[in-house]
Amino acid sequence: MSTVTLSPASTTAPGNPSVFYRNKSTTTAGSKCRTRFRSKPIFAALVEEARPRSLPPARGNNNNINGAVPELNSGVSSIVPASRNRADDIQAESKALARAVNASVYSPELIKLKYASRPFKVLRRTLQILMGLGSFGVKLWVDQLQGQLEQNRRARAVELRETFTRLGPTFVKIGQGLSTRPDLCPPEFLEELSELQDALPTFPDAEAFACIEKELGLSLDSIYSSISSSPIAAASLGQVYKAQLKYSGQFVAVKVQRPGIEEAIGLDFYLIRGLGFLINKYVDFISSDVVALIDEFARRVYQELNYVQEGQNARRFKKLYADKEEVLVPDIYWDYTSGKVLTMDWVDGVKLNEQAIIEGQGLKVLDLVNTGIQCSLRQLLEYGYFHADPHPGNLLATPEGKLAFLDFGMMSETPEEARFAIIGHVVHMVNRDYEAMARDYYALDFLAPEVDVTPIVPALRNFFDDALNSTVSELNFKTIVDGLGAVLYQYPFNVPAYYALILRSLTVLEGLALYADPNFKVLAASYPYFAKRLLTDPNPYLRDALIELLFKDGKFRWNRLENLLVQGKQDRDFSAKEALQPVLKLLLDPEGEELRSLVIKEAIRVTEAITIGTMIDTYNSIPGPLKSFLPNGNGIGIPMTDAEIESMMELRAQVLRIWGLLRSSDNIDPAILQPILQVLQEPEARNLGGRVFGGITQRLAARMLQQVLRSPATARAPSV
Repeated sequence: MSTVTLSPASTTAPGNPSVFYRNKSTTTAGSKCRTRFRSKPIFAALVEEARPRSLPPARGNNNNINGAVPELNSGVSSIVPASRNRADDIQAESKALARAVNASVYSPELIKLKYASRPFKVLRRTLQILMGLGSFGVKLWVDQLQGQLEQNRRARAVELRETFTRLGPTFVKIGQGLSTRPDLCPPEFLEELSELQDALPTFPDAEAFACIEKELGLSLDSIYSSISSSPIAAASLGQVYKAQLKYSGQFVAVKVQRPGIEEAIGLDFYLIRGLGFLINKYVDFISSDVVALIDEFARRVYQELNYVQEGQNARRFKKLYADKEEVLVPDIYWDYTSGKVLTMDWVDGVKLNEQAIIEGQGLKVLDLVNTGIQCSLRQLLEYGYFHADPHPGNLLATPEGKLAFLDFGMMSETPEEARFAIIGHVVHMVNRDYEAMARDYYALDFLAPEVDVTPIVPALRNFFDDALNSTVSELNFKTIVDGLGAVLYQYPFNVPAYYALILRSLTVLEGLALYADPNFKVLAASYPYFAKRLLTDPNPYLRDALIELLFKDGKFRWNRLENLLVQGKQDRDFSAKEALQPVLKLLLDPEGEELRSLVIKEAIRVTEAITIGTMIDTYNSIPGPLKSFLPNGNGIGIPMTDAEIESMMELRAQVLRIWGLLRSSDNIDPAILQPILQVLQEPEARNLGGRVFGGITQRLAARMLQQVLRSPATARAPSV
């Protein structure tokens, strides 16, 4: 890779005679706080007049040059200026927003007005599209006539992927969008379209450099010490160069928008939207509103055209998710960003699907995948703001073992109600409550309220009864997605974009992991997060889901609670103290009488089991000759069968194991009992305690009465 070396205009940034730098040698992968030191400017040594030189290549760069590189950058530099304060950043961002004031926004009305008056341009592009898609459509029609639609489906899926690639950026984006829509496409098409990459021919470098100067209002040699003479990556909407900032020496990725891209995609969406109206009117087997889907997708693509918006997306994503030490999100350089030019940290890393290179650096792909899964779950279920273009090229493994997220042009959000409904959906799946699963689709906005879910229940039962032969943690996520996709394809589902995209994200991560470990299961990696949320989140919906999981037919399932604690403890953010509070609050809720009755019943069982179990243990510890002096030969004075005693001892052992799990929490402290002590001060708690004590007294009295009424011939002491 050759480099354009530029003449320096100055060696320091205006107003910054000295700059703080990050010292890579003093920064460890697991450190949240990075050491900074003051250093003399080193720019003069980096700039050489009139003699080209090569920029240091990113790790794995030889593989990245071939077009499979993400739309953004691939690497983090070791020198980051830290002297700018928040006020400087806000001012620089405001200037970047001003430079992007004329960025296009998707408007179907304006596009129609624009191209309705250009019939020849519309006709020419229509013919191109018809030639590309027409033969594909004819082949599908012939397959249907000959009864070979199913037989040739895979071959047709490959042809569609190749056709979209030839038709250019808009159709590449459409193909990627369709790859996340199981309600629109059969599984074979989903698989093929998911292979679409944003790798397209480059456009002339002279045009790219002219765009940079025009957008930023500065000459190249006043911005960069050097810039690569050819792009590192070419994508559907732009291409990326590696450069070195003159004022700081920082290596950055400079993404430049493809010339004429707004015109091209505007015309394409005008034509595609017209086709959508025809599909809505004449194609019965597609139940979704195709025009609405096209409009939603077009809005997302137009958002990608505004690089300032992408920079703001990256900043928000970094604030929400880069608090974890394993996650890296590059910083934005607002002084050198506009609507068509984006400047970010250069991230030195390797694409996550390049396993051999990653492991050659001493890293483990599965560790990075697990980081991606945990981050994706937080995106989906905590803040609801997530990366909507999760193909492998946008996930890099850095030399320090971090997972870097790139390309923030297409983002999406999960509605708050849906976040909790998804967790509830997992609970219903675990319980095999298919009626509740079907009703969940209302909350998830999969189905309109007037749609009857009764016919859907048998389809869910048929699929999940087979899939759930294994435990949940052993399920293959792709199997569930494919099976559920088949159900969605058969019934009037309208899968929201957020849900389809997050399914794609987790499927991609599982696919990457399967190369390293064929037995990897993404649900096994996800379950600790679900367990932690169920045990610690005070949200009413999740509290109800927890109760639904723990109680069945009026009986408490201690094995489920134990399993939740075992799984939840695997999440590093799990807190035993927090796990008590939602349950206690729910228990004392004014409307929680039904739950209190169940808890009182179970508390009586547990208290009796612990009391009698302790008495039996004490009896068993007494020397043999002394046992003959105790009544009934068992030391408890209560007639019980062997089965009853065995059941009580098992219950006591399970309760003690659960208490041990709580006590062994990494962040356990005496304060774990504080919420209990606080609860005991509440009037309702004292009443609850009285009811438990009364229940235990009545139970013991009943057993004593039973002993009195039983004849000596029928009463027998169990062997212990």
